[in-house]
Amino acid sequence: MILFLVSMRKEFADPVDRICWQSFDIRLLLQYMDLNTAITLIQTPLVNSPNPARWAELGAGSGLFTKALAQLLHPDSEIYAVDKKSTPAFSDFPKAVNLHKLQLDFVLNDLPFHNLDGILMANSLHFVKDKTAFACKLKPVLKSEGMLIVVEYDMDIPVPDWVPYPVDILTLKDLFMEAGFAKVEMLSEYPSVYGRTIYSATIQV
Repeated sequence: MILFLVSMRKEFADPVDRICWQSFDIRLLLQYMDLNTAITLIQTPLVNSPNPARWAELGAGSGLFTKALAQLLHPDSEIYAVDKKSTPAFSDFPKAVNLHKLQLDFVLNDLPFHNLDGILMANSLHFVKDKTAFACKLKPVLKSEGMLIVVEYDMDIPVPDWVPYPVDILTLKDLFMEAGFAKVEMLSEYPSVYGRTIYSATIQV
């Protein structure tokens, strides 16, 4: 199994930095990311399958990365867009990819699918408190050669409401290695307009 991580890093040596970050509405960060950037961050031959694939996105939100994933998948692929709130209409979603919208809590509820080629988590892993247990929850719904793509902030200081359970890249590596995953590798980086870094990484079982 392969996991992609997209994340963002910031040092908080100064208490003033901590206060400013905590008062910042983290949702604004993704407003400045366009579809092409999202595609670039998750683009890899591991996603560009020559055959139709079955994917799920946990925490679909605005659907930016759902659409990015759809651009990379083979026609006739399927994507299950899961969110606690109702997902948007996706009026410009690629017609060749089949979209199934599901409203549920992916942390508390059982995942209603199996035999997936991949799972996308865009800016949602930091809502999971027990990440070790959650990693084990994902394994049964993925194929043995499947992958997980995660969009996340590379930080270790919680931001109330927005990032309650952050995980930086070093902690993420330790976490998934201990959970039985075999390999964690950096994929790419992207500079944020706020001076922080968004990165992508792969985690393989």
